[in-house]
Formats: sequence, structure tokens, C-alpha cells
Amino acid sequence: MTWPDDTVIVNLQGDEPLMPLENIQRVAAMLVETSSADIATLMEPLDRAVADEPSIVKVVASETGRAQYFSRAAIPAHAAGREAAPLFRHVGLYAYRAGFLRQFVTWPPASLELSESLEQLRALAHDVHIQIELAPKPVPAGVDTEADLEAVRAHMASGG
Repeated sequence: MTWPDDTVIVNLQGDEPLMPLENIQRVAAMLVETSSADIATLMEPLDRAVADEPSIVKVVASETGRAQYFSRAAIPAHAAGREAAPLFRHVGLYAYRAGFLRQFVTWPPASLELSESLEQLRALAHDVHIQIELAPKPVPAGVDTEADLEAVRAHMASGG
């Protein structure tokens, strides 16, 4: 890859075929606006009723919009007798700086990355700043199961 280090590259994961254009534009703009970040991504509120579903990647972020951890488990946990903190689902959309990607591919997989099967944990293991914010537009259901695929096909066939 011969692009300059500061070139912004957007990666829309294949399991998010109905991603709104506004979200794609926003994730790229976030990276341009946040010079300390090497990755930008989005999240959405998550209903606690589906928090234990491992196909849904959950994320915890700081008050300043820095991703702190991603997991297939329900995070943060809800302690008995305490008010439940909001849950967020990670959206399969990233913006990267080209220079960062050249570094990233040289790093071996991190133990948490292997445990959770989430590549962004390799970046966190190397203290990479991942900027995250709420998606500006709701993200329609992704494709994680055969049933999801059929639902997306039906949506697209109906002109949606």
C-alpha cells in the first residue's frame, strides 16, 4: 500500500449490507477530526434482552468517546441492586489511517483478540486510540445468521 500515512480508509464489514450512507461519511469524518485516533467506529444502544447473544459485539466507551473494550459477552455487567448502565452494540464499520494499517498487520494476534475473536482487541492491546460515537442513523439488522440473511433479502426485494 503506497498511500500516505494519513490517508483515511473506510472498511464496511460484509455483514452490514444496509449501512446508511450518513454513518459511512461520519466514521470517516471522525477520524479526520480526531488527530490522536488511528481508528474510528460507531455504536448503537443495545437492548439488555439480547445482551447475551455472542453474535452481537458489545462495546464500552469512555466519556470522551474512546473505546475501552469490545466483547461478545454482555458488558458492562449489571450488579444486583444497582442501576443498569446502558449497553452498546458495536457497528461493523471502521475508518483507519493507512499508516496505522501498515503497523497493525505486523503485530501478532493478541491473547484477548484470540479469546473473543475480535481483531480490534489487537489494537487496544497496543494502546491504539479507537474513537467511537453513536451512529447518526439507525443501522438496520446485520447478517449474522441464515435467518438474518433471509430478512435482509426480503427487505431488499421489497425495495428497501
